Amino acid sequence: MTEGAYVPIEKVANHLCVTVHTIRSWVRQGNIPRNTYVKVGNTYRFSLQEVIAALTTNDGNMEDPVPETPGTEQDNQPVQLELNFDVDQDA
Repeated sequence: MTEGAYVPIEKVANHLCVTVHTIRSWVRQGNIPRNTYVKVGNTYRFSLQEVIAALTTNDGNMEDPVPETPGTEQDNQPVQLELNFDVDQDA
């Protein structure tokens, strides 16, 4: 992926193996920070690399972040993330 390229929400969801609804929830909850996307009207475009970096930083929201592996082959592979959710708080 070209550095600095912004992609639609569907590509982010597909890459992370989650639904578009989940990505929208993460945006609302602040799990995906404002500086990782641009919004024009109702259209969002995300910097995939920045979203992954934000989701994998260990800020208390995630357990066992995905380790970074140098090389270009892994850059295009889907990443599975595990988030800690409180059923009472997040439902």
